[in-house]
Amino acid sequence: MNTHSFNIETHIDRFISNVIEYTPRIIGAMLVLIIGMWLINRMAKITAKAFEKRDLDVSLRTFLRSLISIGLKVILIVTVAGMIGIGTTSFVTILGAAGLAVGLALQGSLSNFAGGVLILIFKPYRVGDTIEALGQTGTVMEIQIFNTILLTGDMKTIILPNGSVSNGTIVNHTKQGILRNDVHVTIALTNNIDIVKNLLIDAMMSHPDILKNPLPEVIAVKMVDNGVTLSIKPYALAANHSKVNSEIIELTKRTFEKHNIALAPAKVNP
Repeated sequence: MNTHSFNIETHIDRFISNVIEYTPRIIGAMLVLIIGMWLINRMAKITAKAFEKRDLDVSLRTFLRSLISIGLKVILIVTVAGMIGIGTTSFVTILGAAGLAVGLALQGSLSNFAGGVLILIFKPYRVGDTIEALGQTGTVMEIQIFNTILLTGDMKTIILPNGSVSNGTIVNHTKQGILRNDVHVTIALTNNIDIVKNLLIDAMMSHPDILKNPLPEVIAVKMVDNGVTLSIKPYALAANHSKVNSEIIELTKRTFEKHNIALAPAKVNP
């Protein structure tokens, strides 16, 4: 009976001792958990506002906010577990191994995801821009997390992986809003170059789709056996680029016919 009473008293003492030892830890851990969750939610809201000010894509804003929130909560839970006395080394090791395995399995997808994030943050191009990348040229129809969708002039849809696009050379034809056309024509040496240049500039200045600022230019680019090659350089809005390119050829032909400007004769091979 005395032995039984002694065992009960021993267990009670041990229980009281554990309560006294772990209660402050549990209370501290709960406080850290509550305050940490509040701070994480607060930080998520601040981050969302910062992303909104940078005009990030809605899908990217939502994804990044969730990613940051989940990452911080995992760190908080591991910290709280350590405060209570739960071993976290094995837990962290398992998370690290799982993350490494997933990373290796999705290496290509993660590269494309990272490229998509960079494109959406730094905006080398936007939806509606005409770009040249990875040897392809087209209008950007959609910027997804993993791919960029282009539409070519002949109505072909091209899907480009964002990882390769972000690491390669991107030529944005429409970022500035205007484009310059370059049309070459070779006139005979009998023509007065200054008169021809002035006639072409006057004709371009009267064209409604050719910009007056910057001014159109006509410059001599090379001398050939039978004449001089002129480069006609009008500027137009990006949306009118193809139209102006066609019309400047027609305008040049009419100007030459009206003022009897001779083209360089074709070179005859012996």
